[in-house]
Amino acid sequence: MKTLVVYASKYGSTREIAEFIAEKLRHQGMEAEAASVGAAPRARDYDAVVVGSGVYMGHWLREATEFVRQNRAVLADRPVWLFSSGPLHLPAGTESLDDPELQPEEIGELREAVRPRDTRVFFGALDPAQLGFGHRMIRKLPAGRDLLPEGDFRDWDDIAAWADGIARALAVPAA
Repeated sequence: MKTLVVYASKYGSTREIAEFIAEKLRHQGMEAEAASVGAAPRARDYDAVVVGSGVYMGHWLREATEFVRQNRAVLADRPVWLFSSGPLHLPAGTESLDDPELQPEEIGELREAVRPRDTRVFFGALDPAQLGFGHRMIRKLPAGRDLLPEGDFRDWDDIAAWADGIARALAVPAA
């Protein structure tokens, strides 16, 4: 089964997750390719699609949302998974990444449009040297370093387990 893992990444963390997922799928015997939405991959050329986006201020990156919207008909006809990368820590009052409050605002619309088999939120990573001007300025505010802590918070075991679940689902013929 030929699988596309397509992503929108602002600073590279989401790209690394997508590449890791594609690699895990290849290790499971799948034909898998990771590509940026900016590379304009053709979803119709694949049997299954995983779409991932970095999340900023509670929103998927515009180009990831547009990829899903523009490929809605194709994606609705294939197995699809969606993932989000972004929180660096759990907000106060949140107990896990499964909390609905951590779902990006667009996820409801995208679920309705393409009926993904699963959606997942993963922790992200922050390297201050990679930040754009606006995010560098936020980190200079008194609470900015707490809001945007430096480090890699991704749980690679959790990401690997999710990718393995995708591989298992694709290995089972559709009913």
